[in-house]
Amino acid sequence: MDHDTLATIWFVLQGVLLAGYAILDGFDLGVGILHPFVPADDRERRMAMNAIGPIWDGNEVWLVTFGGALLAAFPEAYASVFSGFYSAFVLVLFALILRAVSLEFRGKIESPAWKTLWDAAFAGGSTLASLLYGVAIGNAMLGLPLDQRGNVTGGLLDQLNPYALLVGLFVVATFAMHGALFLNLKIDGAMQQRLQVWMWRTFGFFLVTYMLTTIYTLVMVPRAAAKFTTFPVLAPLAVMGAVLAIANIPRSIYWRKPFEAFASSCVAIAALLALFGAALFPNLVTAANDPTLSLNVYNSASGQRTLMIMLIIAGIGMPFVAGYTAVIYWTFRGKVRLDAHSY
Repeated sequence: MDHDTLATIWFVLQGVLLAGYAILDGFDLGVGILHPFVPADDRERRMAMNAIGPIWDGNEVWLVTFGGALLAAFPEAYASVFSGFYSAFVLVLFALILRAVSLEFRGKIESPAWKTLWDAAFAGGSTLASLLYGVAIGNAMLGLPLDQRGNVTGGLLDQLNPYALLVGLFVVATFAMHGALFLNLKIDGAMQQRLQVWMWRTFGFFLVTYMLTTIYTLVMVPRAAAKFTTFPVLAPLAVMGAVLAIANIPRSIYWRKPFEAFASSCVAIAALLALFGAALFPNLVTAANDPTLSLNVYNSASGQRTLMIMLIIAGIGMPFVAGYTAVIYWTFRGKVRLDAHSY
């Protein structure tokens, strides 16, 4: 395979890793976002945390793999993105650490004040990370000011523009809905009954932000809509993958089909990220000030030999990652039951 073909393959594989992370860690973050609202007492808060307790750290492997693959496959884009979003990524790292620490520390001391502190940290870290992920996606869609060397010239305040914040709110809404649907699979009793209400509320929040983000994107990023002409396959992808999956979520909630509702949410997230990737392609970092300065999959990729070796390693390693994920989820299937080793 030639260099450009390998670079395109790695762009697609990056999308697969990002979608895997968004689907798997998305419901973890969603459970955290809903933490102040759904659980009614300490027992229910423990149940919510134990719903994700055995799997949340394994889900984040997909994010680590995404970052490592971006560094190896597209080093120039990696340098540009991680330097340009340095402040935002430090905040994301802080939020993820805060969430992880809160899971481990909450049950160490039997004190209401102590538990309230870490409940707030769990919810705040989950919400902040989700919001900043969306801000990064929004800025990637709009484009960033780049200099001749591919360095981002704007700062964090420039990145907190109205469109990026709207996309951030949309990601928070998406993960909140995704988390509610996941909790419905794992929780029973009175909390599950309340989740029926919260699944409808989070779906409504998601639907409103989805429509606003779609309209704003068509206005602010006309090149995204132009890709439907460039890639005619995007139209059926948008309809079959996103619209129908989203439409099936309320249907599944109404008919009390929790797995189908959660699966539809997974498909919707994957389809929306596929549309994001298609709108971005072939760019990885779009230069808002001068399109000729953009970093794309061809001019920012590693050499042909590196990409080929990486592809072989990925072909060997990714089945193990997928297999590990499947085994973990199968092992911890079923409803949450609290015991002496629970959070």
